[in-house]
This record gives sequence, structure tokens and C-alpha cells, in this order.
Amino acid sequence: MRKIIYGIVLILLIALGLGIYFVDSALPIGNGYTAKYLCSEIFLFGRDDKYVFDHDIKPTNRLFSLISYLVDYKDKTVTAMGLGFRKPLTAVYRDGFGCTLAINCTRDELLKQVQMGALPRKKHEPNLVWPQGEKVNIEPLPPEVDKERLNKAVADAFKEPLPKNKRNTQGVVVVYKSRIIAEKYAEGFSPATPILGWSMTKSITNALCGILVKQKKLDIMKPAPVAAWKNPDDLRSTITLDQLLRMSSGLKFVEIYGPLKDVTDMLYGSKSMAEYAWEKPLGTKPDNEWYYSSGTANIIARIVRDTVGGTLVDEYNFARINLFDKLNMCSAVIEPDASGSFVGSSYMFATPRDWARFGLFTLNDGVWNGERILLEGWIKYSITPTPLAPKGEYGALFWLNAGEKGNPKNRMYPSLPTDLYYLSGFNGQVVAVIPSRDIVIVRMGVTHNLSSWPQEEFIKQVLDSILKR
Repeated sequence: MRKIIYGIVLILLIALGLGIYFVDSALPIGNGYTAKYLCSEIFLFGRDDKYVFDHDIKPTNRLFSLISYLVDYKDKTVTAMGLGFRKPLTAVYRDGFGCTLAINCTRDELLKQVQMGALPRKKHEPNLVWPQGEKVNIEPLPPEVDKERLNKAVADAFKEPLPKNKRNTQGVVVVYKSRIIAEKYAEGFSPATPILGWSMTKSITNALCGILVKQKKLDIMKPAPVAAWKNPDDLRSTITLDQLLRMSSGLKFVEIYGPLKDVTDMLYGSKSMAEYAWEKPLGTKPDNEWYYSSGTANIIARIVRDTVGGTLVDEYNFARINLFDKLNMCSAVIEPDASGSFVGSSYMFATPRDWARFGLFTLNDGVWNGERILLEGWIKYSITPTPLAPKGEYGALFWLNAGEKGNPKNRMYPSLPTDLYYLSGFNGQVVAVIPSRDIVIVRMGVTHNLSSWPQEEFIKQVLDSILKR
């Protein structure tokens, strides 16, 4: 009996130790997530911190309810801490650059990164018709559009049939034949509200890379210009920029959101996210496997920065001059990491109308106002299925609906056209582009349980409201 009791006590102690270890590993993620998310939501467009914490942050993970935070409105910082297991993490806001976690650096060091040289941001033109400005004339609709069905599809996106698993749709914009034919916003949101796109940012990183290819400053078929891979004895030196774009680099990177996983360690524990990713060893030879990896997108963002001058301000100005200002995406902000490089995997904010502008830009093959911004053929390359993606579901930092090679019926969204390609975010955000129907559909929100958000059904409802011509 004594041995049994000792055994039970030992098991309980081990379980307790593992529990403490798990919480100790998870809380730094929660601290970083809370500080960064709150900082952006508060200082980018003034949302209420308590509402954001209760509705956007806590439902992400139960352990996040153990975290407390402090907002400093004077210094524009947010500090989060969880049970005192680990030191607090602070996110710092910098005007024009959004928020950054101060990892292995101070607020003053972050402020120095942006002291000189950043160009002023353009403002939307209120009197010009979208997409040139912000004036929207929905009526009269094209004759092939069923107004009632379209409005119902948009309204349904905001319904909450499952109160315990809310959709939390924040904004919807539908663009048909280069004009907005429907839009709607949740209470507290408007056409001027910038919203986080999470992994939709990857497709913006694709465009920045594509611009440099057009300028002949990058060659995607050559080995990626990563200094850490220059040793010819290192097989990583053979990884091309094309393989990074198509997520076929072979780097051993775990895209699981949880304690002690690569993607969360990178986002919430690394000063340089690109360096975290490029230090990973090869798990397989390049072009031997397709594996979705936020790490490769951040390597590409760093390559962009180093190619255009090497500083955060250089990268910021390059993005503004060559992409955002030209597309009238005046609200767009890609937040950087503490090393001063865009978080090209995850951290772009923009209004739904600006996300729609980018979708329309890709639909127009990288041409805007008659100017070719992306190389002819770049969009075709970007939405061509990566050979190793089993359902033809991925191109070059764009999601696809092409289907399995030789069996297109086996695809991500069987009821939607095979030429659909889309930007996709962590909480059900989407910019869906369907060239055959001349349509762009944007849905922004914070859906924690994606089973409650019927994305395929929503897009199909919108498509069914417009007769094929």
C-alpha cells in the first residue's frame, strides 16, 4: 500500500511539474500576443482595451485569461504579464510603423530606428470615386446583379447563429467590374478602420518581392541572398527565392501555434524573425516537400529590406513609393519586428477597401492606372500551383483552389471556381479573387473557431447573386 501511495504521489508531482512547465512555456506567448495585439488595436485606431482583451484576445486561448496588462497612453506602450512566471513583454507604438514587441531592446532603441527619413503617408481622396478615392456609389447596380440576394449574402456574414462560437465579422466589401457593389461594417467599425490581415500579409510580401524582380534587383531562380547561407558546404546555400516563395525550401519549421513551437517562438520571442527562420536546418532537400511556413515569408521580407537599403525606413519608403501610394492604399501599415524588418508573414493592417484595392490590383495583372507595377507574368507565376501542394492549394504566397493535378474536383472549395485564388488570415480574414467572374470579395473579422465561419458558403452566396454574363 505504501508503494502504491508513493507511486500516486510521484505521478501527481510529475503531472504538476509538467503543468507548471507547460504554463511557463505558454505564458510568454500570451504576454507577447496580448501586448502586441492590444498595442496595435489601441494606437492604430483607438479601440477600447478592455473590449479588445475580452472579445479578441482571451478567446484565442484559455491561458490568456491569466494575463494582465498595463497601457501607457503617454509613451504609447502596452505591457503584458502572466502570473509572474516570466518577465513582462512590452509592445511599443511608432507612428506610421504600428507596434513592435521590444524583445532584447529598449523603447528608445526602437524609436531611434524611425527618427529620420520616413516619408509622410498619403491620405485617401474623399471626393474621388473608389478605387482612386473613397467615394462609393453603389447604385445603380449592374443589371445582372440580384440586389436582394447580394445584400442577404453580405448581411448573413454578420449573423451569429452560434452565440458561443461567434463569427465576429467586422467588415465586408464586394467589388465587381472594378467597383464596389456592396459593403457593410460591424458596430464600431467603418470604411476608415484598419484591420489586421494576419497571413494575408504574405501576399503583400509577394508583391514587394515582385516589384524588385521587375526592377531586376532580385532573381527568384537564383540562390536566395541570405548571408547566413553563403557557405557552399551548407545545402541551404542552394535554396532559391522561388522555393521560399512557394514554401518548398525544405527548412525545418513547425507551423503550429502553441508553446515551444517555431511560429509562436518566432512571433513572440525573437528580435529578428528572419534570422530565427533562416537558422533552421534543412528537414528535407529543397523542392522535395511543400510545407506552409510563416518563417519563409519573413526571410523574404528581410531580403526585401536588405535589397532596398538595409534599414526599416528604407523598407517602409520602398513599400509606400512602389506599392501602397500607387494603389491608394493609404491606410496600409506593415508592422516590423525589433530588428527593423517587416513581419512579412503576419502583421499588416489596412481598411477593407484597401485590402480590396490590392485584390483588384492582382486581378488586373499587377497594373494600376495604366502603369505596370509588377512584371508581366508575375501574377500568373504567383497563382500557378506549387507542384508538391497536394490539392493545388498554394502558389507563391497565395492560396489557390486549383485542385489536385489530374483531379480538380479534389480541391479546397469544391463549390467554387478553380480559378479562385485568395489571401487568407488566421481568424477567417479573406480577400478572394475570381478572375472568371471579375470579382473581389473581402471579409475581415476575428473568428476564433473557424468551424463557425462558412467561408465557402459565403463566397458562393455572393457569386450566386451575380448572373454569369
